[in-house]
Amino acid sequence: MAISNRAVGIDVGGTGMKAGIVDLDTGELVTDRVRIPTPEGAHPQDVLDTARELIGMLGDQADGLPLGVCFPAIVKHGRTLSAANISDDWIDFAAEEFFEKGLGRDIHFVNDADAAGLAELRYGAAKGQKGLTILTTLGTGIGSAFLYEGRLVPNTELGHLRWKGESIERFASASARERLDLKWKEWAQHLQAFYEHVEFLFSPDLFLVGGGVSKNPEKFMPYLSTRAEMRICEHRNNAGIIGAASLARSDEEHLAGA
Repeated sequence: MAISNRAVGIDVGGTGMKAGIVDLDTGELVTDRVRIPTPEGAHPQDVLDTARELIGMLGDQADGLPLGVCFPAIVKHGRTLSAANISDDWIDFAAEEFFEKGLGRDIHFVNDADAAGLAELRYGAAKGQKGLTILTTLGTGIGSAFLYEGRLVPNTELGHLRWKGESIERFASASARERLDLKWKEWAQHLQAFYEHVEFLFSPDLFLVGGGVSKNPEKFMPYLSTRAEMRICEHRNNAGIIGAASLARSDEEHLAGA
C-alpha cells in the first residue's frame, strides 16, 4: 500500500540515472539510492526502459507511489525543449506524457538543476535564505537554478553562457576536468572564471554547489573566491532525486512561473 508522504524520484544525468524513495516530510531518502548508467545516446525509449528498471530495483516499496523525474533539458509544461548531452530526439518532446503512458502512472517532469534547487529550498541549504541564491550542478554539464526569496525561477541555463565561442560548461564542467586532464587546482581556475562571470551578471547573495563533485569539496572549493558566500548543497548529489520526488506535493508554494 502506498504511503502518502513518500514519492519516487528519478534523476536522469548525462552519464548515470539514479533513483530513490523520498520521505516528503523530511526530504530524506528512505531507501538506498540505485543507479544505472545512462543508455548510450539517451534516446527516449531507452531512457524510459532504464527508468522502469530503476523503479523495479526499488522493489515493492515503490508500488503506487507518485513519481518525479528530473532531466538535463529545459522543461516547460511537460515538454523538453532542449537537449544537452542527450539525444536531439528530446527537443520539443512531450516527455511527461511519454513517461506517463510508458510507466502507467502520473509523472512530474522538471529540469535537473531546478529539482536540486527545490530540494535545497524545501529541505536544505537554501531554506529561509534571503535574497538570490544561485545553485549550480557540476557534472557532465553545468546546470543552474535561481532561488529568490523562497521561490524557484525555472529554466536558467548558465552552463550555456558563451565563453571563448562555446558554452562555458565545455571548460568548467566536471566532465571538462576529465576531458582536458586537469588537476583539481587547474580545474578550479576554470570554475573561478565561471563564478566570477555569473557573479558579475547577477550579484547573488549565496552560491550553492552540487552535482557529482560535491562529494569532494576539499579538492576544489578552497581555490574559489566570490563576494557571495559559497557552500556545498546540503543534499549533494541526491538533491535531484529529492527535488523531483518533492513535486508530488503540488502545492506550488516554491514555484514561480513553472
